[in-house]
Amino acid sequence: MTTLQPPATDVAEKGRQPDRGRLRRLKPHSRRDLALFWFVLPGLAVLLLFHYVPLLGNVIAFQDYQPYIGILHSPWSGFENFSVIFNGDQGFLRALSNTLQLTLIQVVFVFPAPILLALTLNSLVSERIKKWVQNVLYLPHFLSWVVIVALFQQMLGNAGMLNLFLQAQDMGTWSIIGDPELFKTLLTSQVIWKDTGWGTILFLAALSRVDHNLYEAAAMDGASRWRQTWHVTLPALRGLVILLLILRLGDALSVGFEQIVLQQQGVGLENSEVLDTYVYNNGVIGGQWGVSAAVGLVKGLVGVVLVLGANKIAHFFGEEGVYRK
Repeated sequence: MTTLQPPATDVAEKGRQPDRGRLRRLKPHSRRDLALFWFVLPGLAVLLLFHYVPLLGNVIAFQDYQPYIGILHSPWSGFENFSVIFNGDQGFLRALSNTLQLTLIQVVFVFPAPILLALTLNSLVSERIKKWVQNVLYLPHFLSWVVIVALFQQMLGNAGMLNLFLQAQDMGTWSIIGDPELFKTLLTSQVIWKDTGWGTILFLAALSRVDHNLYEAAAMDGASRWRQTWHVTLPALRGLVILLLILRLGDALSVGFEQIVLQQQGVGLENSEVLDTYVYNNGVIGGQWGVSAAVGLVKGLVGVVLVLGANKIAHFFGEEGVYRK
């Protein structure tokens, strides 16, 4: 027994009906969201104008760029500007070494600091004390690096509060500001003091979503506070920690341009030059625009590769990472 099939034109017409209905439903939403679009438009324009349009300027990495004749008339040089990287220029290798050292130090000491502080704040019973402590810890984030460097110089400089106290006690002086051997430690302590409090926001938000019944169930099973932290709290933070760590790897070769430039003169280039200051000193000051652009371009590409590679590793271990598969 055969069944009658509807004409092909009817099937096609029926297939178009949901699309038309969907368009009719989208029109009122579009009108409703028009005001939100106009609010977003200025920020989107700034993003495009100052972040994406300047990417076209990376073309000078392949030119013998001269500012007074511009990009359109500067002669092409191929990969000559990349010779400082491929041939192992001493200044570049020194900047790369200092950058990698600071990156490793900050991943080990700076990255876990907000996590530990968030766990400490989360353990406070009084909400009033917790909010007061949070407000105090957030304040350094809003200070510029100029102010922070000046504060550290007033406290730890040769004529700072620490040395004045030591001299009053006939204990000599301790030169911290300007000591090349302590420069990386000084940078790390400044970053921790400035950004640790602000970095707790995301972790405290994640901790606030943890079901308290899990802690009660763990306590009923005899788990101590440490065991509750290990088996309940830290698993709740795992996805966020992996996400932030991947994003940190993408910015791994940027270790604080403004912070270092403000203090570079006191310790010299040997111990303070990083890739960002290398680009600045050779490009803006030295006039080697093509070489600086080449180094900056390679640094950006390395950051992209690190993010994609770390994200693949996160997928391999079952985590979402920055984006899903």
